[in-house]
Amino acid sequence: MTTTPEGVSLGMPQLPAPDYPDDVRARLEADAREIVARYPDSRSALLPLLHLVQSEEGHVTRTGQRFCADVLNLTTAEVTAVATFYSMYRRKPSGDYQVGVCTNTLCAVMGGDAIFEALQDHLGVGNGETTDDGKVMLEHIECNAACDFAPVVMVNWEFFDNQTVASAKRLVDDLRTGAQVAPTRGAPLCTFKDTARILAGFPDEREGAVEAGGSAGPASLIGLRLAKGESVHARVVHPRGGRAPQDQPPAEHLSSHDAPQETSASDPSHPAGPAAEEGE
Repeated sequence: MTTTPEGVSLGMPQLPAPDYPDDVRARLEADAREIVARYPDSRSALLPLLHLVQSEEGHVTRTGQRFCADVLNLTTAEVTAVATFYSMYRRKPSGDYQVGVCTNTLCAVMGGDAIFEALQDHLGVGNGETTDDGKVMLEHIECNAACDFAPVVMVNWEFFDNQTVASAKRLVDDLRTGAQVAPTRGAPLCTFKDTARILAGFPDEREGAVEAGGSAGPASLIGLRLAKGESVHARVVHPRGGRAPQDQPPAEHLSSHDAPQETSASDPSHPAGPAAEEGE
């Protein structure tokens, strides 16, 4: 054991990571060859390879990093630098269902902060921690890119829109008990390991999964419509408390855990005047 002049112990050097069992390594090598073949430069395959090893154990282990380094002829330091940069690569065991609560500005003021705080108390875990049964890992996310449906919760990157504290609690309870859970839009829910394999670039072979689609909300699509030269209403945001244009009914994205869309616009205790036009 080495110590510094100040008497601080540096500990023993870390031993090399163990290898996968022979059968697991052979299976992963076959998948890795398929992934690497997609790229003209083999090291470009590192990101999907990290998803591949994450699909094996539910997080990126030292063994997984060693495997990626061996396949791509990189150092483990090079692989670790990438694996630690992206938050989608987990560095420790995590849950079958990664529950991310958006706490960015719009979701936060619409209830995201309250949802995240309530779920921490309800599950007995902190940010980035997993329940004792290994089912749910809870984290706050800066943005889910779904502001039209704030506050938004994601489970393994699938959308659960317009949530409330009550609906979010019911969602995580159902995940833990194995009850059937349907996202608001997009593909049916699967485990985090299965999600990681899909992100590695392998087809989702579940019936109907590829055909299942989602869409952005009407406010997000206004810019696209304008870019295409389509005419839109002069006022994108109608006066608070007013009625939306009759020819544009609000899109419905119903799921088994949709919450009532209670917003400040429908809260009589927090009245607000109409949105000001630009320059006013």
